Amino acid sequence: MLTTRFVTGAPNWLDVGTPDIDGASSFYGGLFGWQFQSAGPDAGGYGFFQLAGKTAAGGMQTTEEQGPPSWTVYFQSPDAQATAKAAEQAGGSVIVQPMDVMSQGHMAILGDEAGVPFGIWQPGLTKGIDVAGDPGSLCWVELYTPDEPAAAAFYNSVFGWETSATAFPGGTYTCINPAGAEESDMFGGVVPLADDPTEAQSGAYWLPYFEVTDTDATVRKAQELGGTVRMPATDLEGVGRMAKLADPYGARFAVIKSAVRES
Repeated sequence: MLTTRFVTGAPNWLDVGTPDIDGASSFYGGLFGWQFQSAGPDAGGYGFFQLAGKTAAGGMQTTEEQGPPSWTVYFQSPDAQATAKAAEQAGGSVIVQPMDVMSQGHMAILGDEAGVPFGIWQPGLTKGIDVAGDPGSLCWVELYTPDEPAAAAFYNSVFGWETSATAFPGGTYTCINPAGAEESDMFGGVVPLADDPTEAQSGAYWLPYFEVTDTDATVRKAQELGGTVRMPATDLEGVGRMAKLADPYGARFAVIKSAVRES
């Protein structure tokens, strides 16, 4: 599962672009207990969502020209320039060119072979998020794509990801782990758009999952705060109880109370 022991190709950051950072801060604060902290006057309005003093995510106010409200997942890169070049060579694109983020690290926004945006973060002083897998923090990521084999080949070329099929009632699920890592280091999955009616109409994208202590209570709270339920709370045998939501501005995410794993 996802941890802060970051390795190449694993998620190490995420942020939300929203037309109303104050409103988003209020929503996620009420939902997860986050507090928004500005990154300073030179950061262009960017800031950090803190969970008990630890950075759980980033966020900033964006314009309509910058795209719809959404969460962006970033994956660790040892060399942002080289990773951007690898993405282009694999049939992807560079949406935002690699750049320095003061002394904190280097970032870029790329598009995969289906045009799905994702970020890369080459750590500097900031290694990544401070908390993962705990309630209120990122615990899993999921790619919805029109062509699962093509997506797997693209990310293998860029990050060296390895995939494996896990049997579930009614089918199989493709899990992702970093190159050469153990099965316990799996951090996400790949789902064909055609297999999920909830997502088929929305189009391909990366969906972040946040761990919660009570999925049903979180769903109710999200609705009270102005959010939308995209998929109601559902039990997945051996996985947990999850739901798909959107914040008041349309940024999509999921929540899950993970099943207790037997030792």
